[in-house]
Amino acid sequence: MRTIIADDHAFIREGLKQLLSTVDELTVSGEAADGEAVHRLLNEGSADLLILDLGMPGVSGFQFIANLRTEWPELRVLVLTANVEPRSVRAAFSAGANGYLTKGGDPSELIAAIDAIRKGNTYAAEEVRFAVDQHDGPNQTPEPSAAVISPVTLTRRERQILGMIPHGATSRDIANRLGISPLTARKHRENLMRKLDLHSGAELTAYAIRLGLSAG
Repeated sequence: MRTIIADDHAFIREGLKQLLSTVDELTVSGEAADGEAVHRLLNEGSADLLILDLGMPGVSGFQFIANLRTEWPELRVLVLTANVEPRSVRAAFSAGANGYLTKGGDPSELIAAIDAIRKGNTYAAEEVRFAVDQHDGPNQTPEPSAAVISPVTLTRRERQILGMIPHGATSRDIANRLGISPLTARKHRENLMRKLDLHSGAELTAYAIRLGLSAG
């Protein structure tokens, strides 16, 4: 997979190259610091994947993605941005992006996103996945069927995870079910236990069952 890294910050490009060096059968074929350089690289040689910062000079928002996909329909575009606004996430996918990552996310998501895109799927970062889960959009993750009513206020993701606990789900099971990394799943589980003042997996399971969540 020939990949172009497009970001106007050199240190981010270097960091991405380090991460991408661990991905099998992927080569960084070029770097761009503005929209003009992206076009030049694509014209000079073919690329399979563009990792694109939407905040670069010469990038006209989401229309830039649409234009690229029109001119190079086989090109896959993975957005990497600090923008977590739900409307922006949906607009990027509508313009033809294949993935959307946030710069504040877990670095492991870059590898997960590339793997998904290679398989012909789309990928939304965990931080913004709710933006497409609530609409007809990519990578939709269904809610667990049980309604979690807890005396302690829980986030949507914590409710999802708690609903899976009585079924014996491990951190890896949760990661696979929700499309997140095992490390992120483990962190969510630890945060959930800390918030509920629980100290073991058994206590967490018992708590979920007391809320009426089935262990069957």
